[in-house]
Amino acid sequence: MGESEVKVIGKWSSPYVMRVKIALRIKSIEHEHFEETLNPKSDLLLKSNPVYARVPVLIHHGKPISESLFIVEYIDETWSNNNSPSILPSDPYDRAIARFWATYIDEKWFPSMKSIITVETEEREPYYKVMEEVVERVEEAFGKCSKGKPFFGGDSVGFLDIAFGSFLGWLHVTESLYGRKVLVEAKAPSLVKWAERFADDPAVKGLIPDHDKLLEISKPLQIKWRALAAVGKKY
Repeated sequence: MGESEVKVIGKWSSPYVMRVKIALRIKSIEHEHFEETLNPKSDLLLKSNPVYARVPVLIHHGKPISESLFIVEYIDETWSNNNSPSILPSDPYDRAIARFWATYIDEKWFPSMKSIITVETEEREPYYKVMEEVVERVEEAFGKCSKGKPFFGGDSVGFLDIAFGSFLGWLHVTESLYGRKVLVEAKAPSLVKWAERFADDPAVKGLIPDHDKLLEISKPLQIKWRALAAVGKKY
């Protein structure tokens, strides 16, 4: 495995892996990347995350940490004194609110996008409604969390920016596949402008997966997810 102090087990297309990459870039932490195929899952992944056997996993000094939001918090706390911006808010209340919205996004946003890709056309509408509700609520949250600044985290990309922004690549794929936009200026003007700033920020630029490559894998993923759903497995 080499002697790198920090290692990441990930997959290039995963929005959750992207979260870890952004956090490491914010903290200016070099790392060694191990690309996971997931089919079959590598021995390294099974050993490092035996409970869920999924990416990302951060390995720091040989110790594995799993689940993207926990990893981002770990990175923020571990490298808090290296003259880099804080990822989580310093105020306890603001920190709790950021965690609340990040959890809300994880429970509502990507599962709905996956379902839109998975189900037949006539079954997509309920999932679009969930995504539109999320946009409405997160638009309101942006106004409160940003306090008039460019990002949820204030002047720089923070915890909630990472949590929501990591899904932009797959959002654009869904919009391209089905010709229906969810993040539109008429309903979420602040979020539309925020998304542009987020994608162009030095902490993020180049980390959002290539649109055409995501489109290319969307069809085999659709087949896989539909097969798993048919047999009642969680995907």
